[in-house]
Amino acid sequence: MAPETMSASSSFEGKSISDSFYPLYRRLFSEDSGFVLDVEEKLGAARMPHTVEFFLSWALAIGVLLGLILWFAGIALGYLIFVLFIDGTPVLLGLNLSPDVLAIVNAIKIPALVLVTGLVFGLIGFGIGFGSIVFVPYYRAGERKREINMLLPDAISFMYALSVGGMNQIEILQAMAKAEDTYGEVAKEFQSIVLETDYFDTDYRSAIRNQAMQSPSDELGQFLTDMLSIVNSGGDMTRFLDDKKEKHMRTAKQEQELTLETLELFGEMYMTLSLFPLLLIIILVIMSMLGEAQDFLLYGTVYGLIPMTGVGFLVLVATVKQDEPGDGFLRDTDPDMQQNERGIFSLGIIERYTGTYAIFDRIKSKEGTFVTMELLKNPHHFFRDYPLATLALTVPAAIVLLAFAILSGLAPASFEGLIANPIGGTFFWVYMPVYITLIPLAVFNEWNLRSRWKIIKNLSDDLRKLSSANDTGLTLLESLKVVSDTSRGKLAEEFEAIHAKVNYGMSLKEALVEFNNTYHIPRLARTVKLISKAQETSSNITAVLSTAAQASENQDDIDRERVGRTRMQIVIIIMTYLVLLGVMAILKVKFLDVMAGLSAQASGDSGSFGGGIDTQMLSMLFFHAVTLQAVLSGFIAGYMRDASLMSGVKYAVILPTFALLVFMLI
Repeated sequence: MAPETMSASSSFEGKSISDSFYPLYRRLFSEDSGFVLDVEEKLGAARMPHTVEFFLSWALAIGVLLGLILWFAGIALGYLIFVLFIDGTPVLLGLNLSPDVLAIVNAIKIPALVLVTGLVFGLIGFGIGFGSIVFVPYYRAGERKREINMLLPDAISFMYALSVGGMNQIEILQAMAKAEDTYGEVAKEFQSIVLETDYFDTDYRSAIRNQAMQSPSDELGQFLTDMLSIVNSGGDMTRFLDDKKEKHMRTAKQEQELTLETLELFGEMYMTLSLFPLLLIIILVIMSMLGEAQDFLLYGTVYGLIPMTGVGFLVLVATVKQDEPGDGFLRDTDPDMQQNERGIFSLGIIERYTGTYAIFDRIKSKEGTFVTMELLKNPHHFFRDYPLATLALTVPAAIVLLAFAILSGLAPASFEGLIANPIGGTFFWVYMPVYITLIPLAVFNEWNLRSRWKIIKNLSDDLRKLSSANDTGLTLLESLKVVSDTSRGKLAEEFEAIHAKVNYGMSLKEALVEFNNTYHIPRLARTVKLISKAQETSSNITAVLSTAAQASENQDDIDRERVGRTRMQIVIIIMTYLVLLGVMAILKVKFLDVMAGLSAQASGDSGSFGGGIDTQMLSMLFFHAVTLQAVLSGFIAGYMRDASLMSGVKYAVILPTFALLVFMLI
């Protein structure tokens, strides 16, 4: 079935189900209900194309369906517990009742308990089903609000640049609506304004007012309201945008400060959370000596509680730590460009013409051969640009080596063998695959980040130089040449390349976009977008270049503050892990080994003590505990620094190595 047919069929089925539950919606909710109005507002803020009646009817359908499923599951569970597993009638409150009343209560008690269990499960299922559906527009609206607030300072700078270039209010709105590749959700808000004026015969003042009320971001709503007052009064739009630009840059710094303070609090929380499994392991070992604990509690702590704690803390950090929105690509030179033309296996623009004429098929074949040969000559450059591509080679290699280790007897093939040789077995099963897959990934990812960082390292200074050169009367192209001749660094080399491309016939805008798409850094994309759009209207863009430099300097200040503050959090995470590793090592040397020796002297059995606890098994659990903690701590440290799990790969390789070396030595 074609995708269009499947989509239409699914939409029809969803509408049919929603229509079936519409009477239930009308019975439960009134049209002026606060809850209904709030959901309707969030649907608009999330840009979800559903009416509130359809959406809540669909949510009720999902809730009722899941409630019925869990109701039957609860009935079955209650029957198993109260009928099959419990002998006799359970005593609940222990009330003194007469024999006649007691007989009636005992007769209806078990059926009532079964029904109550089913009812509780059904209500839980309905709450989960209905609540999860209703939560979707709230979540999407929150994500849109976050992205809008992050991009708003740069978007206002872009509008200011257009205003300086001589565009009127309507042209600014239209240009902002077309800048979705750079300003994402902010551009979509302006698209709503433009579409409302174009297709609904609404004047743009009313469209701005409506969007100010519907926007999920209070900051953007306030900005649109203030802009509307300037439009109505005929005020100076350029001055207004300049003032707003300054204000929102200060707001961005304040929000960054609040985020960093929250991360500092999380760093202190991590010290307690990461040490909790260690304390629990110690308690369980002591209880095991006394014969009061079972092995499954130890296994659950190591293989369940530690990963759950780490993943939960990572999710908690993700709710606060904000990644930079956008992919960094600009699509100005070719509106029809498809996303897959920038993929790993893309051959570029020729793919769009293949099949029209034979010459294009020949060009594609030659281009494919050329790209393949370049890849074979310089594979490291390919892996630098696409670090995740290393997994295509390292994962199969790790699987083959692990299979060879198992077949040759180097790696244990059973859990008992792993307990007998925890260090060697864990090395082949865990450390060897980790080293083979993550070390190349970490190396090429760091190379990728550093090569891109070289571009933005001197961005603010070079933009100031461009502004000064342009202020003397030079064109932007001439200013690029002057800055490339008087500056050093990767960015100066790129400026020289842009100048050369323009001299060979490429337009300046195309050269700027091609330069940006080579590195596809979101921050750089916003700067290039600002400059390329401004140079279309005037050759004297000194004020625009100064604005770009100011925005870049503001981002530099935010990045320096973030790096400095998060560095302390990374140190806390690493030191906490090293403390945990040291305690585990001391516990093994001074506790397990000593107790095993005493037990051997007393009973001649060197493998157990205090109730038959296996010291080899405990050694393995200690080693696995610090290994799991090391991997999770590494990814948490990387995510706290750059809001990217890829940044934690290097830590996830280094920290487990400490655990391996320590346990090999002891």
